[in-house]
Amino acid sequence: MTKQINIISTKKLLPNQKQELLDAKISLIEEDFIKTKIKNFELYKVNNNLIFTSQNAVQSILQHPKCNDLKSKNVFSVGMKTKDLLTENGFNVIAYTGYASDLAEIISLIYKNETFTFFSGNLRRDVLPNTLKENEITFNEIEVYETNITSKKIKEKIDGILFFSPSAVESYLKLNTIKEEMCFCIGETTAEALENKKIKNIIIADKPSVENVITEVIEYYKN
Repeated sequence: MTKQINIISTKKLLPNQKQELLDAKISLIEEDFIKTKIKNFELYKVNNNLIFTSQNAVQSILQHPKCNDLKSKNVFSVGMKTKDLLTENGFNVIAYTGYASDLAEIISLIYKNETFTFFSGNLRRDVLPNTLKENEITFNEIEVYETNITSKKIKEKIDGILFFSPSAVESYLKLNTIKEEMCFCIGETTAEALENKKIKNIIIADKPSVENVITEVIEYYKN
């Protein structure tokens, strides 16, 4: 008899994503270890180019009454889903990458003389703003959403954990420890958050998307 595999996702998955795991005979627990909410903010002193590093920031901007005023500007984004959301809503994305560090590099090399406004969240990473500062690129930052840690103690015995952000890693480790469990990460930044805690059993998705994380999980436990 094959052993039942139990995994936990640190965010609630879509029904089709869940189904893929269930079809692979993998038992799933889901909990939202972080919650995001839109902030009230003013759209003032917006520069010629916009930067988005998450879908949450885009969702927040879409709800602002002056959102349409921004659509004439060029946009730089991190993540395919973020780019798609922007494009679907009439924004002109001229560059996108999988990681903020790569985007910072492109801006520094090719768009050094442009001015930027970065729409961010309260727990954003420092890599992008720091690189822009180091390269003396003119930018400002508007905080448009908030991420709150919603830790939960997990009592079940689990084999694997799905992580989709560094904040979720922080939240999970607040009340839980990781020993033998395999950690499946959406990207390098999330994996780094685990490595900083001396956790080694990590698999990173080929491409930074939820679907690719699920593919990695199924592949890993198939054997």
